[in-house]
Parts: sequence; structure tokens; C-alpha cells
Amino acid sequence: HRLAHPSSYYSYLAAMAFTLPALPYDVSALEPYIDSTTMTIHHSKHHQAYITNLNNALDKFPELKTLGLVELNASVGTDALPKDIATVVRNNGGGHWNHSFFWKVMTAPSATNGPSDDLKNLLDSSFGSLDTMKEKFNGAAASRFGSGWAWLGLKADGSLGITSTPNQDNPLQPVADEKMTPILALDVWEHAYYLKYQNRRPEYISAFWNVVNWEQVSLNLTEAKAGGVPGV
Repeated sequence: HRLAHPSSYYSYLAAMAFTLPALPYDVSALEPYIDSTTMTIHHSKHHQAYITNLNNALDKFPELKTLGLVELNASVGTDALPKDIATVVRNNGGGHWNHSFFWKVMTAPSATNGPSDDLKNLLDSSFGSLDTMKEKFNGAAASRFGSGWAWLGLKADGSLGITSTPNQDNPLQPVADEKMTPILALDVWEHAYYLKYQNRRPEYISAFWNVVNWEQVSLNLTEAKAGGVPGV
């Protein structure tokens, strides 16, 4: 809410900043599929850097701090973002949302029971089977040139779709080739896998399915079907 004095209000905005969310599990929880050293560096260094860069950019335009992370991503490519910081917000606001989302769709290999009935039915109607979806998702992740992400999401027509995005773009952003509400994501930047898998990206992609948190993906679907964007 707007405080009584504008100067106080802008002081309040200046103090607002995005912060690094804690991982919902120990850094070693995804072993042996994703190693603890990679998780530590990926979370505490790479993700933190996106947050720091985003906060620094928004300090120049404090009024934008009233936007949430989803709204910032939905503003990418529009006049809502000043040209001075548009690219920084695209890269770093995207990086912050993408990583916050990514951590939650993974869990320890023994801690998940597979897709909910609702998700399984939609996977079957959209792709034919869970295995076919995995093949298509793996293909999108493997064929993304350079750095980027693969996504499973709910499309406007109520079916599930698969897409990939470059760099830190995501399907919430108007600049995306295919808009959808993400319910599952995989980071295919080399920093996500290089220490363990080096240049063997397909091996990393295959290993990812062992740590997918299907309970979270199913919750994401429920939220997306209700018209929301899964919380991060």
C-alpha cells in the first residue's frame, strides 16, 4: 500500500528485493543423478547472480518492484519495461523464475510416486503415453542449441505441450515461440550438468527423470488449469 509520504514510499520500494529461495532438499538429495557440487554452485552462485543482477536493474526503476516475478516475466518484450533494463530483466528475471521453478520440480529419487491420475490422463490424451512425452521432451532438451531450457506446459486449448527456449527465456514471456503455463522444466545450460556429464547432455537429460518430483508437477497442473502460474 502507498505510504503517507512519497519519499517514505520510495524508500520502502528501494528496500524491496528478490532473495534466493532455499532448496527444498539437501544439496546431495539428487545424487547420483545430479551431484552435490553442481547443485551447490548452481544454486548459491549461478541462481544468486541472476537475483543480484535483477535487483540492481530494478534499483534504477523502483516503481517496477511492485511487480511480482511472474508479472516481470510477462512484461518481457513489452513497453512495460524501460529499454534501459529490458534485456537485463529478460535474462535475469527469467533466470530467477526459471531456477526457482526448476528446484521445486525435482526431489530425491525415492520421494515420488509418479504422475497423479489427472496428469497421467492428460499426458495420455496429449501425447499417447508418458513414455512418448518423455521422448519428445528429451528431443526438445537435446536439440536446444547452446544454452536454454526444455518445458512441459499447459496450452491455452487445455492440452499439454512441449517447447524449448534459448538462454533464460521461458514460455510465460511474450517473446516465447510458444506460450504455455510451465508445469515441468529442465535446465540445459552447461553449468547445470558439466561437472558430472561434460559434453554428454543426453545422458544428463535421461538421468533427470529419476529425480522429477511428480507430486509437484501434478500440483503445478492443478494450478495451471485453474488459471494460475505455479508458485515459486
